[in-house]
Amino acid sequence: MRSVQWLLLVVLIFTTVELLAVEEDPPPNILWIVSDDQRADTIAALGNATIKTPTLDRLVRQGISFQHAYCMGSTSVAVCAPSRYMMMTGRSLHRLPGNIYNIPVDEVTLPQKLRQGGWKTFFTGKWHSGKAAFARSFSDGGEIFFGGMGSHTRLQVHDYQPDGKYSDEDRHPLPGFSSTTFADAAIKFIEEQESSSDETPFLACVFFTAPHDPRTPPQKFQQMYPPSRMKLPTNFLPAHPFDNGELRVRDEKLAPFPRTPQVVKEHLGLYYGMISQMDEQIGRVLDALEKSGLAKNTLVIFTSDHGLAVGSHGLLGKQNLYEHSMRVPMVIQGPGIEAGRESDQPIYLHDLVATISEAAGIDPPESSEGRSFLGTILGHPKEARKQIYTAYKGVQRAIRHHNWKLIRYPAVDRTQLFDLDQDPYETTDLSGAEEHQGKLRDLLDRLHQQRKKNSDPLLKDAESR
Repeated sequence: MRSVQWLLLVVLIFTTVELLAVEEDPPPNILWIVSDDQRADTIAALGNATIKTPTLDRLVRQGISFQHAYCMGSTSVAVCAPSRYMMMTGRSLHRLPGNIYNIPVDEVTLPQKLRQGGWKTFFTGKWHSGKAAFARSFSDGGEIFFGGMGSHTRLQVHDYQPDGKYSDEDRHPLPGFSSTTFADAAIKFIEEQESSSDETPFLACVFFTAPHDPRTPPQKFQQMYPPSRMKLPTNFLPAHPFDNGELRVRDEKLAPFPRTPQVVKEHLGLYYGMISQMDEQIGRVLDALEKSGLAKNTLVIFTSDHGLAVGSHGLLGKQNLYEHSMRVPMVIQGPGIEAGRESDQPIYLHDLVATISEAAGIDPPESSEGRSFLGTILGHPKEARKQIYTAYKGVQRAIRHHNWKLIRYPAVDRTQLFDLDQDPYETTDLSGAEEHQGKLRDLLDRLHQQRKKNSDPLLKDAESR
């Protein structure tokens, strides 16, 4: 009997030693690519027959695409600023501070949290959230643009400064076209990781300024899309049918009123050219990642900060809550991700903070309000949101619940109701149809509840009911 007990004890000891010797899989590196002003419908593999995006098509084929990813909206005409603040912290729109251009010192960003956890954190491209926040968030970088927009050939950028001091005197002009330059910086970082014996995981952020205007693609890409070959958006209008509260901002003044088919086709051709040129540069970055051998343990995330109208609904900008302006592309590829999947799960851009944190094995920043959708990425989804709430300044509020979408314009007492299954381009307002009054009341009530839940500072019962 004792011999059996001794045998069991020996087996138990050896089993325990073996279990202790098994190391956990290291967290994946993360390559996070963000474009600027890119509509969700500008990827060929997702249904756009005009645009050429071979690199993004490759990501779609190799990873998972989210069809209902949204920017939550904006407190500013410069929609990119609050969007990027939300992406860096996980905060929701109405809980952002008054100054959306500088993340305050007591706010912990996602890259800062990773850096504190021992990660390498790299950045190149457009940082729109303050120099101090950048300095504490990133351990490396190059060709850093501290601003919102500008010429794609004459931007003033900074080299990475280990002391965190970035003065205007230290800037230098872009050495090449913006997307090419940012890709060069990212490739240099990747090659340094390949040659290093340090296996510390990294977060590499490549935040392009394209396809934001000025839309000036290099000649090769401009020639890809002559206006004569461009199709008008299905929801093209010469003018928006009513005052939405933001019809005379800078973005809307980029073309004459009313919009003409010729002018909109010209804008679309240049917009597509900017995207195709950026796509080529993303391809260079991904090729470098493959060549380095790091791709097998790197999570690649591609998205944008918001969309753009470019002629849809008589608009040019992003200062509205239509699908073309608030819905964004979201494609994720990497270890453990089944190739070629699509998801209709409703997500926000700021959900990426919780998602990346979970993938990295750390707690998200304390202020983060987003939900991780890592389970969906890896094929075992948890309970998802049932609706998406968006807001623009004090003049527009919207809610999407399944296939139904309601936009409320409180300042002019207008409401729009769309069935997105039957009308994905939001061309037929059903708010006045007798048979849809029940749905209208339901969505108004849902909107009211979401405004309360999200601490809408302008909430008044009379605005929602």
